Amino acid sequence: MKSHQQFPPPLRKCPQTVRLWSSVLMTRVFVYGTLKKGQPNNYRMFDSNNGKAEYLGSAFTIQKYPLVITTEYNIPFLLNIPGQGHRVHGEIYKVDDQMLKFLDDFESVPTMYQRTVVQLEVKEWVGKMEGEETLSPGSITEMFVYTTMTYQPDWPLLPCYESYDSEGDHGLKYNYKE
Repeated sequence: MKSHQQFPPPLRKCPQTVRLWSSVLMTRVFVYGTLKKGQPNNYRMFDSNNGKAEYLGSAFTIQKYPLVITTEYNIPFLLNIPGQGHRVHGEIYKVDDQMLKFLDDFESVPTMYQRTVVQLEVKEWVGKMEGEETLSPGSITEMFVYTTMTYQPDWPLLPCYESYDSEGDHGLKYNYKE
């Protein structure tokens, strides 16, 4: 009995074939402090040297978290203590890998902050990209947020805020470290 093996036809090379990758991975992040619109570090979100960021909308955390302002620089910290504090208001951005790396460096991951996943309720959605999910107000979604689990023992006892503003009534204006 003869066995007949089938082989695929020989591959032909197409001269000068180039494959272009048009999709860039984008990650959604929730910012609640100095990176928000109108705050001292928001410009960093739009510095093309840091990567690409696009404002998508505003939201607040489903769970309560302590948002405190502390250190000699009056930095806002979101303590990773779910159930304490307030539902925190902030903004949603879509960022590319380069901006995500910049944000990780800017937020001193993993020594000062960690990037964790948090559930959010959408307040406003302005992001409009073809083929992408559009979230309506009241929608629940998950995304990355920078929180800290490393903090001084008295930080959970500090006043907590729903929304950060460097110029707020608290009188704790953000001090640039540069």
